[in-house]
Amino acid sequence: MLIRKLSECPEFVAGDATLLRELLHPDKQPLALRYSLAHAIVPPGASSKPHSLKTSEVYYVLSGTAEMHINDDVQMIVPGDAVYIPPDAKQFVRNLSTEPFVFLCIVDPAWQPEDETVD
Repeated sequence: MLIRKLSECPEFVAGDATLLRELLHPDKQPLALRYSLAHAIVPPGASSKPHSLKTSEVYYVLSGTAEMHINDDVQMIVPGDAVYIPPDAKQFVRNLSTEPFVFLCIVDPAWQPEDETVD
């Protein structure tokens, strides 16, 4: 059994400027997974950088409110929302609130640096 505790996963600034902690990644743990799972935070008043992935991605919102930008579409997202981001879509989130925007990211197949383009 593998249990990853968020508090034990190192936090770093991702290429898109989110504060990220990788929970599960098949390249980093001996797991039979296709996807990767990360915990992300966008501080109050901040935005992630516009970026795109060659793979699909899902955001699941844990707390906070933000504008989700996918290509030319913009919608507000709140806790309990799951957002599908298709491959090659330009995306970013803008936290307009006074609290951190916290979400999970699932990338399938698992995130790889060469699959991401940051504007």
